[in-house]
Amino acid sequence: MTCELWETKIDAYVDGELALEEERALRDHMRSCPACSQDALGRIELKRAVHSAGKRYQPSDEFRARMARQVAAKPAGEGWAWMRGWRPRLAAVAVVLVAFGISILHVRSMQRQQVMLQIADLHASNLASANPVDVVSSDKHTVKPWFQGKLPFSFDLPELSGTQFELLGGRMVFVEREPAALLVYSIRKHKISVIVSMDRDGLEKLGSGETSVNSFHLETWSQRGLRYIVISDTSEQDVHVLAELFRKSAGS
Repeated sequence: MTCELWETKIDAYVDGELALEEERALRDHMRSCPACSQDALGRIELKRAVHSAGKRYQPSDEFRARMARQVAAKPAGEGWAWMRGWRPRLAAVAVVLVAFGISILHVRSMQRQQVMLQIADLHASNLASANPVDVVSSDKHTVKPWFQGKLPFSFDLPELSGTQFELLGGRMVFVEREPAALLVYSIRKHKISVIVSMDRDGLEKLGSGETSVNSFHLETWSQRGLRYIVISDTSEQDVHVLAELFRKSAGS
């Protein structure tokens, strides 16, 4: 498709309203089209700014004081009489609130699982691609500068000397509509994907820890405002060792 046709779909992509196949196709197009990827990034930043602005209201000291005076002005005992009449209803409300809390936890768990499935799909489809990386190099001093100007953040790559890991290269991808760096490593004929992105919006749902998804081992954490995700079909130990190398490089 031409850029003109894709431009009509970028807003739907940013809002998460595209069908899965269209989203994948647009994501593939943006990997090779700087204009569309920058357009999508700009709209994501605008949406995030509006979202953040909506959370900036805080009750003033005057409002808090007025509420405190209204509570203190109630006659002694009035609250208890009100409580006796409403006790059965309050019990029902408590049950509803508990059920609501359980529902919220379930939704968050499902959202986290969906993000992990998206990452597993990205890892598998990228390795199946004829061109899994756009910058091909085992030199971190070549791969890291390639991302400059393509991502709104910078990151460090670990030193691999003395390890069995080898850097194969990297490319820019989108995860939860966040621009991210995807780095590909190898160890004993296995490929490992390392995704680095800003730790915002949907990626914050991942939390920290190790898990398995679609037969892949996955480890994720947040460090200095960045989200790191290491995923592979190699051993859990290999994934953890590479994750520790990234933690060390990010903390140095």
